[in-house]
Amino acid sequence: MFVGSQFTGPVAAGASHTWFTHDWSPDWHVIWTVVPLTPVAGAPQLDWSVAVQRAGASAITYWITVHNLTSVAIDVEARYEVLN
Repeated sequence: MFVGSQFTGPVAAGASHTWFTHDWSPDWHVIWTVVPLTPVAGAPQLDWSVAVQRAGASAITYWITVHNLTSVAIDVEARYEVLN
């Protein structure tokens, strides 16, 4: 198993932001998790989705869209775990 942090970045209040990360092996099973770095008490802060592109015979690109559910800007971190 291989784990790490791929990126950190801001997401404006009530907005969405998309990042991409490329050249991942198509043989890997990758799980993505996004966590807020900015504390906001009382309710969920974000939601995220992951889209996948087969960029070539030996390359996968992941498109990670983060939706800020709050009325203030937040910072986020995208984490990955390669299961095989």
